[in-house]
Amino acid sequence: MADHLMQTYARQPIAFVRGEGVWLYDTQGERYLDAVAGVAVNGLGHAHPRLTRALCEQATRLIHVSNLYRIAEQERLAERLCALSGLERAFFCNSGAEANEAAIKLARLYGHQRGIDNPAIVVMEKSFHGRTLATLSATGNRKVQAGFEPLVTGFVRVPFADADAVQRLAEQRNDIVAVLVEPYQGEGGVNIPQADYLSRLRELCDAKQWLLMLDEVQCGVGRTGRWFAYQHAGILPDVMTLAKGLGSGVPIGACLARGAAAEVFTPGKHGSTFGGNPLACVAALTTLEAIEHEGLLANAEAVGAFIRADLAERLQGVAGVVEIRGQGLMIGVELDRPCAELVERARAARLLINVTAERVVRLLPPLILRPEEAALLTRGLAGLIRDFLGAGA
Repeated sequence: MADHLMQTYARQPIAFVRGEGVWLYDTQGERYLDAVAGVAVNGLGHAHPRLTRALCEQATRLIHVSNLYRIAEQERLAERLCALSGLERAFFCNSGAEANEAAIKLARLYGHQRGIDNPAIVVMEKSFHGRTLATLSATGNRKVQAGFEPLVTGFVRVPFADADAVQRLAEQRNDIVAVLVEPYQGEGGVNIPQADYLSRLRELCDAKQWLLMLDEVQCGVGRTGRWFAYQHAGILPDVMTLAKGLGSGVPIGACLARGAAAEVFTPGKHGSTFGGNPLACVAALTTLEAIEHEGLLANAEAVGAFIRADLAERLQGVAGVVEIRGQGLMIGVELDRPCAELVERARAARLLINVTAERVVRLLPPLILRPEEAALLTRGLAGLIRDFLGAGA
């Protein structure tokens, strides 16, 4: 049956038929602890009662209508996200790549409205913004770009977490209109910048009338222990993109903006057939409701801190462990060598993990992960890493 699928993924030899909480069950009935959560999507875990009930009820009423008409669920979601974020307006789409496309278009239109003929956007090395032509051009990963030339122009790349490099660009160029950056890089290796990085970018953007655009597709919606990662820095962006965890598995993306950025799009400048349909918006509203009512922000912060501390203790002194880092339930364990084979070893031990940037074990478990489940995760993963590095039990 898989012969009829385009080979865009090197899929693992396993299929899941149901889930419950942080657990997935395969076709043989075997149970796996899910520390990937659909790559930061399933924040509520699997088969969350509040979500499944809301989706079933909405499906009996209305799944989709065109954006030619008002959509009450979409308006409620926009109001809720703006209240949580401090931003003012929202555009809804279907994915993180689409949300970032919207942000890129918004920045270019903003630049043209300011009289800049060829507006440029500052982007970062090791970044990941999507696989459409514009977003892969913005991405700082040559493997993603290779074979798709000519790339979209208009991006200027600097090292991540280097505010001085952005400052130098500000002194050299007059065509820049925006900075697009992930507060914490996910695909690039769970890279965490200095505490003042975003605030320095905010000051620079204010001084130059640039838009500060934050890609929170992976780190947003509670994953870091706050609603949005920029809230750790005490700043407000001009534009923010969301997806992944927003709909708990139902495809939805969002591009939020404030101030001048919120007024850039006018009718006919952008759109989406499926974006913000009633079913997707109910999924997002219910996700936000569950995170708030079930205390999942505090849980992500506390359980994430436990995972990092417990892994640090279990791996203390093990040669080959470079760093354990992260925020909330966005965690990376960097090793001194490629470690993709750990994914297969972990799967054999009924643990689902991910390796990114070749040498970083990435953990993105559901926000509902409980301490006892986190302990199973750290104990199992630490043993696998010690064995892989030849450190023994």
